Parts: sequence; C-alpha cells; structure tokens
Amino acid sequence: MDDLLYLVHRIPWPPNKGDKIRSHHILRYLARHYRVHLGTFIDDPADAVYLPELKKLCTSVCARPLPRRRAQLRALTGFFTGEPLTVPWYRDRELARWVRATLIRQPVAHAVAFSSAMAQYLPEGSGRTRVVDFVDVDSDKWTQYAPTRRWPMSAVYRREGRRLLAYERQVAQASNASLFVSPAEAEAFRERAPEVAGRVHALNNGVDAGRFSPDAVAGLDPYPDGVRAIVFSGAMDYWPNVDAVVWFADHVLPALRAEHPDVEFCIVGSRPAPEVAALAARPGVTVTGFVDDVRPWIAHATVAVAPLRIARGVQNKVLEAMALGRPVVASPQALEGLTARIGSEVIQAEAEPRAFLEAVSGYLRAPDPALGHAARARVLADYDWARNLSYLGEILRRRPGPAPGAEPTVEAAHGR
Repeated sequence: MDDLLYLVHRIPWPPNKGDKIRSHHILRYLARHYRVHLGTFIDDPADAVYLPELKKLCTSVCARPLPRRRAQLRALTGFFTGEPLTVPWYRDRELARWVRATLIRQPVAHAVAFSSAMAQYLPEGSGRTRVVDFVDVDSDKWTQYAPTRRWPMSAVYRREGRRLLAYERQVAQASNASLFVSPAEAEAFRERAPEVAGRVHALNNGVDAGRFSPDAVAGLDPYPDGVRAIVFSGAMDYWPNVDAVVWFADHVLPALRAEHPDVEFCIVGSRPAPEVAALAARPGVTVTGFVDDVRPWIAHATVAVAPLRIARGVQNKVLEAMALGRPVVASPQALEGLTARIGSEVIQAEAEPRAFLEAVSGYLRAPDPALGHAARARVLADYDWARNLSYLGEILRRRPGPAPGAEPTVEAAHGR
C-alpha cells in the first residue's frame, strides 16, 4: 500500500453532519487502499472520544484542538495579511510541524486536503499526487451571505467572498485535481476558474442506504399519536439552516396550522442557535437539540422540508430523507446538484411563503406514498458511496503533474 496524507478541517468522526459525513466516508475508502496519515482539528471537545476509532483506521493521527475563540483571533490576522479569514482560522504550527515530519519520515505518494483551508499544509511541486476536495464553492457562499447581514458584517462577507475565490483558484492551480460535491458545483467553479477547468471533477455524495432504510427504524416512532410532523434536520448552529427554519416558522407555519391543526414543525439537530431555540416557545414547534439517532425523526415524519434560501452543493438532509422514503418539499437551492426528478421524486417550491405553503399543504391534503418510494429508488440508483468514491480512486491512480486543461474530467471518462 502507498502512504497517503489526508488533511481534514474537522475530525471525520462521527458522521453526524454534512461535511463530516463526506469526510468520514472518504477516510474509510482511503483506509482500505492506502496507509493513511490523518491530520485534523477537533472543534468540539466531545469528539475527542472518537480518536481511538480513527487510530484503528489510520497509520498515524495528529488531531489538534480548535477552540473557537482562538480560531477567531487567528482569523483576524487575515485583515493585515490580505488573506481570506478562513485560512488563518485553520492555521496551526503544531499541525504544520507534524505534516512536515510525516512527509520526511514516510514515503507519502499522495496528499488529499478536505476543504480549501487545509491546502495551506500541502507542499507544492513535490512529485506527489495532490488532490483538494473543495466540496462546495465556499467563496460564493460568503458572497450569498453578504446581503443578509448589516454593515459591517456585510462588507466582511463580501471581502471574504472575493479573497477566498482568489485563494481557491490559487489552490486549484497548484493541485492535480479539484473535487466538488456535484456536477453543478464543479461547473460553477469552472466558470470562476477557467484556467483549471480540465482538472475540476464532480465527486457525488452518497448515502448509507442500509442504515437509512425505513425498515431499520420502523418501530421507533418518536412522535405522539395524532401528530403529523413536518421535519427539518441538520446542524442548527449553521446559518443557512437557522435562516431556513426561522423563515418557515415565521412565514409558512402559521397558515399551515390554520388549515392543518394537527401539524407539528419538528426541528431536529444539535446546538440550536438562540433564534432556533426561541422557536420552541411557539405553538406547533418542537426543537429537539441533539438526538442520539436522527433517523426515526425523519422516517416517521409526514413530510421533510428543506426551505433553504442560502445553499451550496448537495444537501445531505435531502438525501437522507429520500433514502428513508420520505416525501421532501425543498427550495431550488436545496435541490441544486441532485439528480432527483422534480414532481415524481421530490417536490420543489420556491422559498416564497405562498409557494412553499401550497406545496406542503397540497401534499398534506393528498398524500402520495409513491413519491417516497421513488425518492428512495433514486438514492439507490445514484448515491451509492462505494460507486461514487471509485472516482476518487481513479484520480489518485493517475500520474501527478498534468498540464491545466489537458486531462479529461472524471465525468467525461464515465459518460456523466
């Protein structure tokens, strides 16, 4: 087995939120084919208990603490250096030393960075295969945030969008391959960085369809009798999720409950922001906070909703609900990059009060079990982790050092 350096901005265990689900499955795939040296950060001290699991999979592990206050102070140095604030947020001398020592002591043939910020640790021009999984075009996400905030944060977010895009292009230029979570996201980056278009690839997410199966949680209904649950799942300290549930509670739920009094809006996810926690005081709203297993809350809901107004890439919350056979009502932003057929596998509605209300209420008036069955079938067809991660294996097996734009994309090689 070759040695491989894998750098991840957040400990890839447990797979309980969007980015950690992807980085976790990539780690498991890499560990089957390479001797993995993992460098990562722990931003939640509770996750330190998973280090023994990582050490079973990896040849070596360096996991550095990332206290939020310290990261924020480091990020501020970006104003003086001209960097995007994201980069110094994840800058750590000890991790940099460990990377250098690992590259000296071990015959590392491949280096993979998960998120652009971790690319700062990758050496250039070393003859190693260098791959960066950007996941999303994060620079555009910051640009989307800017109009939602008041000055001065709006100006900070606009600056971050500009500076991060310049950095993303620099990272991609120095890499053999740049990965994104969907063909749509890959194309969005190609438009912003045409000089590296030939080395930009889509690596679709997947779903553990055995674990996220309706049969796996059939007898674990968490809802009281007589309640029809409308569920939203996700990390509830993540701003796009916060914005989505507050908007739904403010602009859709009151009219929905007026027509369907038995409806309960259930917000399921860890670390609810204050705005989200406050929703629990309203009639017809449940805020669970952390739950040991999100699957029963999704599988036994009547409808899953994803009214995201700010989004990039593929939404795992949508894929998991589809895998569990639930009808999903989602905004176009939440469905971007998915192969699901609108109308027969998912319901699309603009994040506009009347349109979203009618989509959810229409389903409640006339439920169609075929929609959930078709949604799960789509997941089984297009979102298998083993099949999708084989694209990563192909990229790593290529020789390093291709000229920009000279090589075919993985999508083209597979007729995608």
